[in-house]
Amino acid sequence: MKRKLRVRQAQTVLPFGVGAVLDVQGESFVAAGIENWPQLKTPVPSERLAARLGVMGFFAAPHTLNDRYDKPDQPGVPYVRFPGWLFCGSCRAMVRFLRENEKPGEPPVCTSCAAAPRLTPMRFVRICPDGHLDDVDWWYWAHSKLAPELRQSCSESKHAWKAHRLSFHVADRSSGLEALSVRCGATGKGGKPCGAERDLLDVLGPQGGHCSGRNPWQHWDARASCGQQVHIVQRTAGNVYYPVVYSALDIPQTAEAPRAEQDMAETVLGHGYWQNLLDALGTPRADIFRDMIKEDTDAPDSLIDQLVAEATGALAPTPTEPPEPGKSGKIDLSRDEWYAFDATRFPEPTKEFSVRHGGLGLDDEKEEPWATLDAHIDGVVLVDRLREVRALTGFRRHSPGGTLVPSDTSGRLRWLPATEVYGEGIVLTLGEQRLTAWENDPRVQAHVHEIRADLDASFRKEQLAETTGSELSPRFLLLHTVAHLLIRQLSFDSGYTTASLRERVYGRPEYGQRGLLIYTAAGDAEGTLGGLVRQGEAPHFAETLIRMLEAAAWCSADPLCAEHTGQGFGNLNRAACHACTLLPETSCQTGNTLLDRALVVGSARVPGYFTDVLTTSREYAAATALG
Repeated sequence: MKRKLRVRQAQTVLPFGVGAVLDVQGESFVAAGIENWPQLKTPVPSERLAARLGVMGFFAAPHTLNDRYDKPDQPGVPYVRFPGWLFCGSCRAMVRFLRENEKPGEPPVCTSCAAAPRLTPMRFVRICPDGHLDDVDWWYWAHSKLAPELRQSCSESKHAWKAHRLSFHVADRSSGLEALSVRCGATGKGGKPCGAERDLLDVLGPQGGHCSGRNPWQHWDARASCGQQVHIVQRTAGNVYYPVVYSALDIPQTAEAPRAEQDMAETVLGHGYWQNLLDALGTPRADIFRDMIKEDTDAPDSLIDQLVAEATGALAPTPTEPPEPGKSGKIDLSRDEWYAFDATRFPEPTKEFSVRHGGLGLDDEKEEPWATLDAHIDGVVLVDRLREVRALTGFRRHSPGGTLVPSDTSGRLRWLPATEVYGEGIVLTLGEQRLTAWENDPRVQAHVHEIRADLDASFRKEQLAETTGSELSPRFLLLHTVAHLLIRQLSFDSGYTTASLRERVYGRPEYGQRGLLIYTAAGDAEGTLGGLVRQGEAPHFAETLIRMLEAAAWCSADPLCAEHTGQGFGNLNRAACHACTLLPETSCQTGNTLLDRALVVGSARVPGYFTDVLTTSREYAAATALG
């Protein structure tokens, strides 16, 4: 019986990247490290992402073979059979399947049964917080209730790792894990049957024994000394694999300064003391005027030095790349992306990046709720074409805060596995003046302070700081929640599934960010034909936003959801649950955390940014119903 087991190229990064367990057609495998990848790979260029991750470049896995044109023996990304312990559903015998037993194109079968049924992988595996993965020592488990001297009397004690007489049984009169047991059929001392047996009632959780210090694709000599306690889990459990993936959009380089810097430069040049500063250059009074300008405009010294050089004709200072706040030396990938979407003039369209200005179509609108909605939105940008590169740096096991295992477990390579996706999207930008006024409301500040305290106490604080910045801001929570609500609404209005859309939140006030991007996540399957961009054009998008706010105002779990003071992972959510806000985790930058509907539509404790839009919408609906 020949069978072909294949993984798409995009899946080699997520969800079946290095270290992930793959179940397919009744068999189970684990993805090997990139040091085992074939020489034939596809380069994936992304200079910004390479600089951020400190690598030389990226490569994608070989393309999935075509049955008609490609060579059937073309090497692909290696997946190793795991777990190695299999059992026969007919005779219940357990087999330790070794690599030398593999036959290309043939699944493992039971050689003890006449019908040769296919063997089934055992359900349980061992992991540790240092990222190691291994088979459960089933021989030891079956004998763990015996005294040490009786355990050693078993004839297979010296070769327990490949014991030949184990069997996996299911009791008829029990249920759950108590009904499952492992039994040893070897001989004991004096030729008597060993008969050791133990059920699986207590198999899950921390167990005794030593960690192997390796992953299944690594050679035995590559094992490391590991003193962590092992934990037995189901092989498909969520804590077996936590991938660490970074992504960046392909943004063209431009010499034009960001619009935020242009606006700040105009503010400095229009300041009342600017001419006084120029007249006082070279005297002690210049520092006084400079300090007053900085205090009023929040302009950095680098910008003032550049403007002074331009005004006096002196040599301009060499610009330096500003480090990410709180993380010196690390490049913030969102900064250049936001500048590209917020630019006054967009670059010429290319096959990687094509954007244009859109709008709600509500200019000079007097009727409600459209006039109020237009006052809250600064602009809409339609992204006809974008390219995203996603790179897998490594993975963790047991907990998201565990030890990071790199994709290259050999430690010799300077590249990472990556994949590229082409798609389209919509950028929504909020009004800076109204947004700042809302952020400065004492009720909003107090509300966000509570969420910030929960984030500071979470072990995910450093991980989430990659997205939120050094300090969680009210605008990030607002924009992140709006992104989730908008994706859910688009799935109703345009037919996209929520899993086919992704978000990128630009909510870091230190860069003047105040927007969000919703884009297609699976460009080769859905969303490269303009459907999402069409939904972002007028008048469709304004109607979508109104319906989004009306849907967000009520949740089927209210009032429990709306009044929650801490729910979700680490209590990092407030008014947000699966019935109203949460998305598939592949669509969210923060793993469905840092969400709160109350900041969008308002509640009894905190005003929402769009509360007045929702109020006028309800009044308009009531007036229409009453005629």
